[in-house]
Amino acid sequence: MNLPFSLFLALKYLKPKRTFFSVITVISIIGVMLGVAVLIIVISVMNGFNEMWRDKILSFNAHITVSGYNIIEDPDDLLERISVLEGVTGAAPFIQGLVFVQHNDQIFTPILRGVHPVYEERVSRIPEHIVSGRFSVEYEEEVVIGKDLARRMGVDAGDRILVYSPQSFISPEEIRLPEELVITGVYELGMWDYDVGYMLSSLVAARDLFAMDFGVHGIQVMTIDPFRADTVAERISNELGPYYDARTWMELNRQLFAALRVERNMMFFLLIFITIVAAFGITNTLITITVQKTREIGLLKSLGFSSGSIMGIFFWQGWIEGAIGTVLGTGLGLLVLRYRNDLMMFLSDRFGWELFPKELYHLAEIPSSTSVIEILFIALVVLIICTLAGLVPAYRAASLDPAKALRYE
Repeated sequence: MNLPFSLFLALKYLKPKRTFFSVITVISIIGVMLGVAVLIIVISVMNGFNEMWRDKILSFNAHITVSGYNIIEDPDDLLERISVLEGVTGAAPFIQGLVFVQHNDQIFTPILRGVHPVYEERVSRIPEHIVSGRFSVEYEEEVVIGKDLARRMGVDAGDRILVYSPQSFISPEEIRLPEELVITGVYELGMWDYDVGYMLSSLVAARDLFAMDFGVHGIQVMTIDPFRADTVAERISNELGPYYDARTWMELNRQLFAALRVERNMMFFLLIFITIVAAFGITNTLITITVQKTREIGLLKSLGFSSGSIMGIFFWQGWIEGAIGTVLGTGLGLLVLRYRNDLMMFLSDRFGWELFPKELYHLAEIPSSTSVIEILFIALVVLIICTLAGLVPAYRAASLDPAKALRYE
């Protein structure tokens, strides 16, 4: 196969005459490899965190939350109207508010959510995450709480707790006794906010605590596709009219996902400088080659080779070194991601390093999600940077005067 002249010389210059490989070339390739590997690892872990938070949120909350300016007085009518809309797979009413929980002379302040015992399973995955007892809020005195809240309170399924309503402090003339509830189940979603900050009871119990004679605070709606929930929310708004507000899970958690997106983008732009630094190593390598090959370059120009052909030699060299480093870096990054949790356990056991402290992140393992499109994008960016690294040496070689170059010693 006949190779282009510039590519042929680029491959020839990569291998020195007296040794099998060039040390400075290998160092440049290693720099690119590490830069690509770190980029893939960090972006994949950030994507893993993004998907993990999304899954945790959707395990506790439905895709759309419908609320009114005040309480919804006739939830049954709205449930029927919402359930028949296209894209809706389930709907359930809820009552939600802050309560005070007493156990063993300690006070805790979780949020109590009153739910329908039958409809709730259509919009929530909490019944699938019960780790102790069972999911049951059929009776007025039953309650289900998060694992971290249960651990802080020192309770488990079967224990009883006293629940006070904030309504008790509104009127000093009226004394409202606390409700004694029995814990029927303990759930664990793996997200601290939900596992420590919420408890579920029946709608009847919630109405008693919040002094509501009827109605609910809102309706949770599950859709076919959570990423197209905004389309269904628009249908709900059109159906119910201006007195009701339908907000998607993305809108309710906009700040969290915006922060994750900004952090991910910032990490990419910061870490891309690792590759830029490695590209300077390639530039240094190619400048060295132009100095060593000055007489050969002068001879080629005197034989009639164009400046474009001479420049192509160094652009090809930068591209080849970048391509090798990108392939090796991709392999290294995927390998580290494959054994990331084993590596974390090794560092923790051997050196006592906690990369993700459980007390802070509440994670049993490092999340990760690798996107082929993002890997290809990283590879493309790195190849462009490495190819442009040959710009300075290529210009220097192309601007050499053949007569002066041939006198070079």
